[in-house]
Amino acid sequence: MVIKQLSETLINQIAAGEVIERPASAAKELIENAIDAGATRIEIATAGGGKGLLRVIDNGSGMAPEDLELAIRRHCTSKLKDTLFDIRSLGFRGEALPSIGSVARLSITSRRPDSTEGAEITVTGGKVSAVRPAPANPGTTVEVRDLFFATPARLKFLKTEKAEAAAITEVVKRMAIAFPAIRFVLSGSDRSTLELPATGDDSLARIAQVLGSDFRDNAIALDAEREDVRLGGFAGLPTFHRGNSAHQYAFVNGRPVQDKQILSAIRGAYAETMPQGRYPVAVLSLTLDPALVDVNVHPAKSDVRFRDPGLVRGLIVGAIREALKREGDRASTTGAEGMLRAFRPGFRPTPPPAPSGAGWSYQSSPYRPFAGQPTNAATAFSQPGFSEPLQARFGETEMPTARSEAFVAAEKPATETATFPLGAARAQVHANYIVSQTKDGLVIVDQHAAHERLVFEQMRKALSGRRLPSQGLLIPEIVDLPEEDCDRLMVHAASLEQLGLAIERFGPGAIAVRETPAMLGEMDVPGLIRELADEVAEWDTAQGLSAKLEHVAATMACHGSVRSGRQLRVEEMNALLRQMEETPGSGQCNHGRPTYVELKLSDIERLFGRS
Repeated sequence: MVIKQLSETLINQIAAGEVIERPASAAKELIENAIDAGATRIEIATAGGGKGLLRVIDNGSGMAPEDLELAIRRHCTSKLKDTLFDIRSLGFRGEALPSIGSVARLSITSRRPDSTEGAEITVTGGKVSAVRPAPANPGTTVEVRDLFFATPARLKFLKTEKAEAAAITEVVKRMAIAFPAIRFVLSGSDRSTLELPATGDDSLARIAQVLGSDFRDNAIALDAEREDVRLGGFAGLPTFHRGNSAHQYAFVNGRPVQDKQILSAIRGAYAETMPQGRYPVAVLSLTLDPALVDVNVHPAKSDVRFRDPGLVRGLIVGAIREALKREGDRASTTGAEGMLRAFRPGFRPTPPPAPSGAGWSYQSSPYRPFAGQPTNAATAFSQPGFSEPLQARFGETEMPTARSEAFVAAEKPATETATFPLGAARAQVHANYIVSQTKDGLVIVDQHAAHERLVFEQMRKALSGRRLPSQGLLIPEIVDLPEEDCDRLMVHAASLEQLGLAIERFGPGAIAVRETPAMLGEMDVPGLIRELADEVAEWDTAQGLSAKLEHVAATMACHGSVRSGRQLRVEEMNALLRQMEETPGSGQCNHGRPTYVELKLSDIERLFGRS
C-alpha cells in the first residue's frame, strides 16, 4: 500500500465533517466571525432549514481583497497569535470557511469601512474563483447555498427542514444572550421573523427577549467568585421550571458552550428542590483566565475543559444554592397566572405529566385526602400530624410551637399579623389548603407539602450536628422483613440513629424499632421501615448510605408531616406560616412541588374587571 498526499479539497471535506455537522453548525461559525469582526448588527436569513440558503450579513470591520483570498484557505486566521493558551476570540481555528466552501456553494462579499469598493470571492465544492470587485456596504455578507451538495451522503443524516430551522434559531438565541449589545435579526421563508434589539449592558433584558418576560420576574441574580473564577448570570426560582433542559444556557468567557460538567452542576444545585422530570431555567456566565480553560477540545468549540473542574463545579453549586437560600423562597409568578387561568370561564385543567420512572407522585401518595377523613375538629386533633402534643415536642428541636404562636396572635390585631411575608391565616379549604391574607394579596399554602419541608430541614441539621431527639416506644415495634433487607438496614443503623430512629436486629427476618424521632409524633413505623429498606437496597454502595442520607431524611419527613385532610386551628396555621418564613427552602417540598402560590390584589381586581 502506497502512502499519498490527499488533495486539498478532500482534506477540507474531511474537516467539514467535524466542523460543519448541520446547517446550524455553519450558522454558528459565521455568526462567530461576525462578532469577532466587531459587528453591532447581524442579520441571518435561511431557506429550507438552512440547507437551501444561509445568509449572514454584518456591519463589522470587513476584509480587504487580499484577505478574502486567505480567508477561504485552511488554518488562516487573524485571531490566533502564537499560543493556544490565550484565546480571547470566538473563532481561532481558521477552518470554518474552507470547510463550508468544500461542501456547498459559498459566496463572500466584503468591504472595509475605509474603502470605497468591495470585493467578492466564491467557492463551489472546493473550487475557488478569483477575487473580483463588487458593490457592498461596509461589513461582510456570507451566503451559503446548497449545503452538502458536494457530499450528498451527509444530506441523509439531516433532520426535517423544520427541525434544522429550529436548531439555527437556538444558535442565534444563545449568541444573542451572550452579546446583548448586538442587534440580531433572523428571517427567512422557512420561519417567522425573530428580531432581538440590542439592550446594551442590560443582559437581563436580552434574556427576557429570548426566554420570555416571565424569566425577569422569576430570576435570581448570581455574583460569586472563587480563586479568580467569576460566576455571573441568573438562576430561575425552583418553582419556575420546564420539561427539558433546553432553557439552560452556559457561557465561558462569552463563548456559548454545552458543557456536560456545567449542566451537571446545575442539576446538583437544584437537586433538592426540583420535581422529578422537570428542569430549572438558568443562564450562567463564567469568566476566568483563558489559560485556565481549554476551548480547543473539539472542532465545534462547544465543549471546554477546565484546569480545575472541581473548583468550577463547587462555585456553580454553591452560588446557586446560596442564591436560592437568599431569595428562592418566593412564589413564582407562573403559579399566580395558573390560578388566574383556573378562575376564568371555560377552563379545563390539564393533568400534570407523570414522572418518568418509579418515584413519588401525589396521586400514589398515601397522604392524599380520602373518603371518611374526620371533619370534626375534636376528632381531627386526635389524629397524628400537626397536633398539640407534636407542637410541644417541636420545642425540644428548637422549632416554634403553635401554642406559643397562639399567644402572639392573640395579642396582635389581624392587620398587624398580615404584615408578615406570608400573611395571616384566614381559612382552611378542603382540610388541605391554608388561605392567608397578606398586605397586598393572598397566599394559598399546601399544608402537607409545607410542613414536610420544615421537618426535613430540621432532620437535615441533625446530619451535621447533634442527634435528633427521639421518643422511646413503650412496646418496641417489630417489623418483619426479608433477611437481606434486615442486613442492609443494620449496616446503616448508626446513621439512622443520628436521625432519631433506633433499630436493632430481632431474629433473622425482623427489625425491632425502639425509638422514633420525637418531632414526627405518631407515625406508621412499619411503613417507614419498609420504605427505608427499599431505598437502601436501591442505593447502597461500598461507601454506605452517607451520600443518600438526605433522601432518607426526606422520606422520614414525609411520613411525619401534617397530612392532607387534617383540620388545623388558626393558631396552628399561623405557626406553620411563621415557620415557613424562617426556614430556607420552604417554597418547595422535598419532592420539588411548590408549597404555596401567591396572588396579588391587583390580579384579583383584574378578575372582576376593577382595574
